[in-house]
Amino acid sequence: MTKTTSFLGGIALSVALATSALAAGVEINASSTGLAMQGYDPVAYFTEGEANKGSYKLTTTHDEATYWFASEENKALFEANPEAYVPAYGGYCAFGAAMGFKFDGDPNQWKIVDDVLYLNLSKDIQERWVTDIPGYIEKADVNWDEIEGAEPAELLQ
Repeated sequence: MTKTTSFLGGIALSVALATSALAAGVEINASSTGLAMQGYDPVAYFTEGEANKGSYKLTTTHDEATYWFASEENKALFEANPEAYVPAYGGYCAFGAAMGFKFDGDPNQWKIVDDVLYLNLSKDIQERWVTDIPGYIEKADVNWDEIEGAEPAELLQ
């Protein structure tokens, strides 16, 4: 085995372990680096009505996940009341949670309902979710109590 192969294998193992550690018992959908919402600013949905990528220069940590912000003002708003801005179901797909699964939420497929940010997996899923938002939220809320601490892959078995 070459040094390069050994090195790359070590990196792959480290990423796998970090991903497992983050997923186990943690309700936030964050990458292996701990980045939440793929770097999108959670406050911008509420203040600007759109999905905006944040900056790696403007960050804060909440529940072991790192959030990026598009402005100092948004960062300050988040730090003052993070629960007002974090997406439902830790940023996992709202429709998936209603079905009892944890799929990545796409920050570009979103909707604010009763001052709560919801993300969905894709445009097709978002279109399906909006056909019965109250019903899907009710199902997801019930399911979330059971699936919150589970790793996404465990729910697919």
